[in-house]
Amino acid sequence: MRNTFADTAQIVRFTAVAILAAFGGVSSSAQAAGTAAGTSITNTATASYNDSTGKPVVISSNTVAITVDEILNVKVAAADPGNIVTTAGATNVVMTFNVTNTGNGKEAMKLTPVTAITGDQFDPTETSVVLDTNGNGVYDPGVDVIYTPGTNDPVLAPDGSIKVFVLSTIPATAVNGNLGQLNLTAQDVVGSGAAGTVFGGKGNGGVDAVVGASGATSTDKNFYIIQQASVAFLKSATIADPFGGVTPVPGATITYTLTATVGGAGSLSGIVITDAVPANTTYVAGSMTLQGTALTDAADADAGSFTNNVGINVALGTVPAGQSRAVTFKVKIN
Repeated sequence: MRNTFADTAQIVRFTAVAILAAFGGVSSSAQAAGTAAGTSITNTATASYNDSTGKPVVISSNTVAITVDEILNVKVAAADPGNIVTTAGATNVVMTFNVTNTGNGKEAMKLTPVTAITGDQFDPTETSVVLDTNGNGVYDPGVDVIYTPGTNDPVLAPDGSIKVFVLSTIPATAVNGNLGQLNLTAQDVVGSGAAGTVFGGKGNGGVDAVVGASGATSTDKNFYIIQQASVAFLKSATIADPFGGVTPVPGATITYTLTATVGGAGSLSGIVITDAVPANTTYVAGSMTLQGTALTDAADADAGSFTNNVGINVALGTVPAGQSRAVTFKVKIN
């Protein structure tokens, strides 16, 4: 049975509505941080039918345009490889963080360091927060700019990041092994709160700004650790030539002395001395000593070892402050 034009038009209307529902039924909020805030997502549906004469006809729906809202997300991460080794009374001790905008719009970030934290042994005193102005990842005094909240809050593009240096003074009363915690918080200047909170018209270009999963705020921490002891390292050499003199001629033997001296207070552990055999010389087998005691060249139970084309390796273990350890070995000039 052939459809009438009215029946066909009714079918077309239902078809168009179904297509619009499938393609246009999208929330006005962005679905992920990947698409830039302010991006317009447009869609126009089409429908086709045969008119009463059998001629095919194509019609278009109205265009639905959705502007992607701005997601507010931020991530702070400590950037140092471990605890920051320092001494009691030290000043301007640098701790480094990465602050990253994980949202989809350009954002200004407010930075707040916190040092009064329970559970550690001392509170460092934050003296300044510095932005890595030249982007080289290293604190450059006089080059990198001191941060002032509300004045030069770092503005980060989507997925953009900046290194932030927190400089601290360490209390003179801290003792060896003490830990002092420091936190850095970054908060989106637009606002923060529970995920899904909307700040109407506060996003880039006047779109809504929506708080993401991070709550538009993030905090990470690291520790200063007091290590009062320090090590001084000195290398010296003596020469014995084949003629009973001290001239560095072929065939002469060079005796190297490597001395590690621990100063300050406490002790240092895990001290290892390594030294390569110089070019144009040959290692004298069995010549290694530690504190005058002979060491074997093999990697065995004693503290030393020698590897061809690498050199010597001597583990000193833990050395208390005020003590020294001396390693010697010999090479012959070729």
